[in-house]
Amino acid sequence: MASDKNQNYLHGAAILTVAVVVVKLMGFLYKIPMGNILDDEGYGLFQVAYNLYGVILALSTAGLPVAVARLISEANNLEKPVQVKRIFSVAIGAFVVLGAAGSLAMLIWPTELAIFMQDVRASQSIMALAPSILICCVMSAFRGYSQGLSDMRPTAVSQVIEVGVKVIFGIGMLLIFRSMGKSSAVMSAGATSGVAVGSLAACIYIGVLVVKRARTESARYEGRAFDDSAEGSGRVLKNLVKIGVPIALGSCVFAVIALVSTKIILARLQNGLGLGEESSMQLFGVYSKAQTLYNLPTAIITPLTVSVIPALSGCLITRRHSEAKEVISSSMRISAIITLPMAVGLSVLAAPIMNGLYYGSNVAGGGLLAIMGASSFFLCLALMMQAILQASGKERLPVTAMLIGAAATVGVQWVLVGKPEVGIYGAPIGILICNLIMFGLNLLFIMTKLDNRPSIGQVFLKPLVNSLVMGALAWLIYPAVLGILGAGDDPTRMETLIALVAAVGVAAAAYIVLTIITRAITMEDMRLIPKGEKLAKLLRVYTPKH
Repeated sequence: MASDKNQNYLHGAAILTVAVVVVKLMGFLYKIPMGNILDDEGYGLFQVAYNLYGVILALSTAGLPVAVARLISEANNLEKPVQVKRIFSVAIGAFVVLGAAGSLAMLIWPTELAIFMQDVRASQSIMALAPSILICCVMSAFRGYSQGLSDMRPTAVSQVIEVGVKVIFGIGMLLIFRSMGKSSAVMSAGATSGVAVGSLAACIYIGVLVVKRARTESARYEGRAFDDSAEGSGRVLKNLVKIGVPIALGSCVFAVIALVSTKIILARLQNGLGLGEESSMQLFGVYSKAQTLYNLPTAIITPLTVSVIPALSGCLITRRHSEAKEVISSSMRISAIITLPMAVGLSVLAAPIMNGLYYGSNVAGGGLLAIMGASSFFLCLALMMQAILQASGKERLPVTAMLIGAAATVGVQWVLVGKPEVGIYGAPIGILICNLIMFGLNLLFIMTKLDNRPSIGQVFLKPLVNSLVMGALAWLIYPAVLGILGAGDDPTRMETLIALVAAVGVAAAAYIVLTIITRAITMEDMRLIPKGEKLAKLLRVYTPKH
């Protein structure tokens, strides 16, 4: 019997999605003033330290929270509270060891790590970030426990607290050090110190909630008969490693490839095309701006992937195969319904989006975003299918897809960016090929390795048709509104934004209507969303026949 506090997986996804939006906005409010207060040199030092921190953090925490969530979900669904406690205690121990190792590495060898990252002045920022590794590891164990019980609220709120405190403390320290006339390296370290303080505040918050939840779970089983058998600590640790390590390696692949890709792009622009540092950095800058927009669909889908793992694991361990198939189908279908129109919109309206948001940027931005917009759909579905495979005990398969895709990215970018006829456009082409490979391989694995296979036609066909119609409307409406405004061949930023808002608004409304008319979403899907049944009745969403 599940606890009353458990949310169904899309309810949890909705909570996490709201948290992600808030966190993204707060992160924006953190980096913009920091970039203005710090000079270019200081901001560069911050980014060098943060990139290194990202790789070490991914190594320490990426896979184990998923493993903890999956194992706790399985034990909870089998009503084995003793096993749940054993998994959590082993996870805490493992996370403390990993976190301590990561933090000590950054504390003992900050200068060596900074030299490895090609700027010794980043050593102070690396030291300021060091405590965050241990704190985040412990917090990840807490989050894995809550997610395993299908309670996404602690994770969501802790994310907001983490970023909120980071913003306030980091900017505060930055202003204090600036008023004291400190060097760029010291100010950068002050800014990065906010990361550790924010992590600590969030860890304390979620730790208190987890202790309370553990007591509630114990009280729930008092006076009841339950299975008190539990695997040994060694066996639990082995299972955590078996599930978590492949996922961690996959996450580290992305973190490392991001660093390698940056160096490849800049090197090929300079050495392959003969551009100067200023010109190559300008192109890389507009590419980075397009990449920010490319990441938006992923931010919405990621919380859903987190929620799918415990939900699907619970169905599979209790042999509820029909429910497992419904979870897989609904997850992929809703992912397609959400991300396909976003991908089409980013591609069709790429130029006005870049001109409206980044007026005056390099003209290459529109073409870059058009390629990356299409690529975002394949990435989002690849991530969803990756979560499905992880929950189904096939966590090594998506790692294979990631490694092949990552290798393709490096090779394609190295060759294409250095070609004069392609140049910077080779960067998003490399990402597109990577995402296509991951999408194709993960889909192949799901259709050949899982018993609960979804219907591909039901998942993709209707959202694809509806998105194409929506894209055509947006493509027609945007220039029509510019014409009404009397804009010339080079519209102002305001004219661009007005036409863009009109095109997006009409296209989005049309897509919602088409989704209802074509019955692309069902009552079963809507029941998984908070207040979904009321909304379904209002929109006259149908109930599927079984």
